[in-house]
Order: sequence, then structure tokens, then C-alpha cells
Amino acid sequence: MSADPADTARPLPPLHSSPPLLRPVPPGGRAAWAAWAVGASVYLLAVVHRTSLGVAGLDAAARFGIGASALSTFAVLQVLVYAAMQIPVGLLVDRQGARRVLLLGVLLMSTGQLAFAFADSFGPALASRAVLGCGDAMTFISVLRIAAHWFPAAKNPLIAQLTGLVGVGGNLVTTVVLARALHEQGWTATFAAIALAGAGVFALVALVLREGPGHGRRARHDGSAPGLPVGRQIRDAWAEPGTRLGLWVHFTTAFPAAAFGLLWGMPYLVEGQGMSRAAGGGLLTLLVVSNMVFALVFGRTVSRSPRTRMPLSLAVIAATALCWAAVLAWPGGRPPLWLLLVLIAVMGSNGPASLVGLDYARSHNPAERLGTASGIANMGGFVGTVVALLGIGVLLDTLASADGTHTAEAYRWAFCWQYVPMAVGTAMILRLRRGLAH
Repeated sequence: MSADPADTARPLPPLHSSPPLLRPVPPGGRAAWAAWAVGASVYLLAVVHRTSLGVAGLDAAARFGIGASALSTFAVLQVLVYAAMQIPVGLLVDRQGARRVLLLGVLLMSTGQLAFAFADSFGPALASRAVLGCGDAMTFISVLRIAAHWFPAAKNPLIAQLTGLVGVGGNLVTTVVLARALHEQGWTATFAAIALAGAGVFALVALVLREGPGHGRRARHDGSAPGLPVGRQIRDAWAEPGTRLGLWVHFTTAFPAAAFGLLWGMPYLVEGQGMSRAAGGGLLTLLVVSNMVFALVFGRTVSRSPRTRMPLSLAVIAATALCWAAVLAWPGGRPPLWLLLVLIAVMGSNGPASLVGLDYARSHNPAERLGTASGIANMGGFVGTVVALLGIGVLLDTLASADGTHTAEAYRWAFCWQYVPMAVGTAMILRLRRGLAH
């Protein structure tokens, strides 16, 4: 097992390290921030693509004539494809480099979103979201790999949180700009515009991005081992307890806010709580702002002291569970506004806490399999999101009124489903933490 982030800057590498780990410590500096900014721009676009359905759920149901279960299938398939692609993407990043993977990701996202813009039936629209999810899956791990090449190891937790913060900015674009554009410009024009934005980002990556200091755009400098059998590389990454712990931390902390922001937040606030779309959008904006604040706090905290990772993760899980319990237990299923504000503010910590899982995977694996280990850990939250999205959708259809609408009571029982994956994930975290020092 390799050392924690604070230890990775020591002059002598761990005994199991391969020769590529003897390369000089990345310098950081302006060039590093410039390379990260280019990669982060791809991730911002990816989050806009990913969350675009979150403000269009009711419109999609009307456009395609579908119910809650079918509507949840859009988000479920997109996230399921994302999760399934994490290990292949990690292997691609390790073997082909992050720049090539980012270019392919932008191409797939733009293609999928353009097809979604012109889809007028459920089947083609579903296929387009799958293509979009495939491209989305190629972004975050690639950006983290670029950051690992350019920045010293001690800065990686902060850079990961800043990358997540950029993604939150993409979420903000969705909730503020995209929601308004959808209302004013219509379905096709709005989604086509997002797709076409990918052309500029593609050109930026192709012309500007360098994967590491002192190397050309296409150089292999990351210590990857292209000759290592794929199965062995995956097995070695999975064998590290830090990889498995990272997966379950990501699984348990990420899914409540992801399920709420990706699909069910707006229907819950508008249909279940009787709010206007403008008010619902305002509360979703609070989720984004809270996420930004927590990202800055968690990034600095974990960078300074890796020992805070486990207490921080467990505190976020407990706070989220308690807030949802208070909301769901409120008589009549319609809690006061102040309690909803507290719940959404607390869920803003979910995304930043999930990045702690990726830091576990990064700090307990050697450089030649960082992409693979990060891919395994990054699967967690998206698998959890699929479980939550699908469970809530099925329960809502089961509890729907005769006219197909959903009451506050139906939403109350449907959202209780979240405690199933939350309990499983927490149990696995407590079990696996014993194998690590902190």
C-alpha cells in the first residue's frame, strides 16, 4: 500500500514503485494552471450536458408522452453508461493519454446532445442520452490525470475539489441559463446550442492542451505500462484496499444530491411541494452555491491533513441522512421552506465529499494505474445514483394518482428509498476503513 498524500513528496519512493515514479516532482506554476484550466473547461461542458435533463424533466415527460419510470430511465441510462465506462476510460487514460480521451469525450457528448435536440420519440432520445453519458464518462478522470502530471502530490486534493467546483459552475449554468433558455427558446434550439458549444472546446483542447511539463501534446510521460495485461491492471487496482474504500465513499456520499439535481429535485419541489418553477430553480441554485462553498473548505482541509478524510465523509453521510429524515417525517409531507433550505444546503456537501473517495484511490496506487484506480472509485457514486433514480421512479409510478400525478405523500415514500443504498454504503465504509491507517 502506498503512502498518504502528505508522504508522497518524500525523496525516496515506496519499495513497490516502478521506475516511472522516479520522475521529478511536477513544478506547478502558471503553465500547470493553464493546462488544468483547459481540461476543466471540458468538465464544465460535460456537467452542463449531464445536468441538462434536470431542468427539463417535466418538458421531456410532455414531449415524449412518458411517466415517471420512463422519465427516470433517461437519467438512469445516462448515469449507468457513465459508471460502466469508468474502468475502460481509466485504462484508456493510462495507455493513450488524457488529451486524446478528452477529445473523444467532447465529440461523443456533442453528438449525443445534438441527436437529443432533434429527437421526437422516446427510443431515439434514450439512445442519444447513452451516447452523451459515454462522452461524459471520459472527462473527469482525464482532468485529474492532467493535474497529477502538472502539480505536486500534496496539491492534488485541492485541485480535485477545484475541478469539482468548475463542475458546479456547469450545474449553475444549467439551473440559471439553460432553464430560462428552455422556456424562451424551446427544446430543439436550447439543446442544439449546447451541442454546438462543444466545437469551441474541442478546438481548445486540440490546439492548446499539453499533458505534462516539458513534453509535447502526444508524448507518453506518465509512467503508464501499455504492455501490462488489462486484467492484471484492473485486479491490481482492485486489490488495493484504498481503491475499494474510495469506491464506497464515492457511492455513499454522492448519490443523494446527484439524484436530486439530475432529475427528481425539480419535480419534487414543483409537483410535490407546490412551488413555482422559478422558486424550484432558485432552490436548485442553492444546491449549486452550497456545493461551491463546501468544495473550497473540503479541498483545503484534506490537503492540509489527510486524516480528516474519514471523519469528514462520515459526517456528511450522517448530516444528509438526518436532514432527509426531518423532511420526510414532517406531517403531511410538506415541510416548511426553512427546512428545505437546510436540506439542500447540506446536500451541497455531497459532491465535494465524494471526491474524498477519489483521493483514497489516488494516494494508495502507483502512477502507472492511477487512471484505472480512479475509474473504479469514480464508478461508486454513479452506481448509487442509478439505484436511487430508478428506485424513486418506480415508487412514484406505484404511488401515482389515477390521473398520473404525484402527491406530497407519494414523494415522501419514494424518497425514503434513499436510505437503502445509504445504509449499504455506510456499512461497507465502516468495514473497509479497518484496513487503512486513516
